[in-house]
Amino acid sequence: MSARELDLSQVRAFGNLEFLAKQLVEGFITGLHKSPFHGFSVEFAEHQLYNTGESTRNIDWKVFAKSDRLYTKRYEEETNLRCHILIDTSSSMYYPEPDYGKMTFSVMAAASITYLLQRQKDAVSLCTFSDQIEIQTPVKSTPSHVHKIMLELNQVLQTNKPLHKTSVATVLHQIAEKIHKRSLVVIFSDMFDNIEEADAIFSALQHLRHNLHEVLLFHVTDKKTEHLFDFDNRPYEFIDLESGEKVKIQPDQVRDSYQKSIGDFYQTLKLKCGQYKIDFIDADIAQGFDPILTSYLVKHAKMR
Repeated sequence: MSARELDLSQVRAFGNLEFLAKQLVEGFITGLHKSPFHGFSVEFAEHQLYNTGESTRNIDWKVFAKSDRLYTKRYEEETNLRCHILIDTSSSMYYPEPDYGKMTFSVMAAASITYLLQRQKDAVSLCTFSDQIEIQTPVKSTPSHVHKIMLELNQVLQTNKPLHKTSVATVLHQIAEKIHKRSLVVIFSDMFDNIEEADAIFSALQHLRHNLHEVLLFHVTDKKTEHLFDFDNRPYEFIDLESGEKVKIQPDQVRDSYQKSIGDFYQTLKLKCGQYKIDFIDADIAQGFDPILTSYLVKHAKMR
């Protein structure tokens, strides 16, 4: 199964998230092996690129024969990474209906990364949040723990749309205080907290970096409608998913001002992430899971 071929409606209908994540990841890895970047593959689990000057004792010559690149073998005690996966479960993440696109996308992506972490013998924790922390598991690498995370993710997937506001900044500050060992923090969120008070979000992201955590932020959006405001020019009733407030307008009346407001926030968020050395990934739910898995593997490799 290709990471590009999976339709979001299939995810909710299938039911077995753990099996689906495994199939998605295995298909993605097979694609890497067949691509021009065949040396950049799941050997991240146990290998790192050979650096000139280091001992040749641990070079894996079988990998060299396949990839024409020198990798050194890494042993289990060297490969343990701690990863905290955070998923925003506020109401805006359940857009667009009927498939709850952003939430379904985030859960499937999180399940896939969890499977990769298990495969690489790394420890993982799941945290879901809206205006407060809802689920927070321990950080473990055992198969039983990973299975429990998959069950939690499946439960999130099957939950009907709640009426929950977001408090990204508050939760990220709490997470920064709770994580005591240097970790990779992976965030799935549309970051639609209060864009008028964006500085609070930036402060929380900086808090994570100040505590020496690596951060991978997947900015999850339905780009067609949430960035481009691509709606037919006819009367619509738009509903604020977190407050329930409704407004009736024609898209052409507000498109320019909306695009400017959301564009300014997006560019500022991206700029701040660059300043804080946070990996910012534009996660458009229409583009499939390849960008998510690739970004994770690149980050994982850099932390070795």
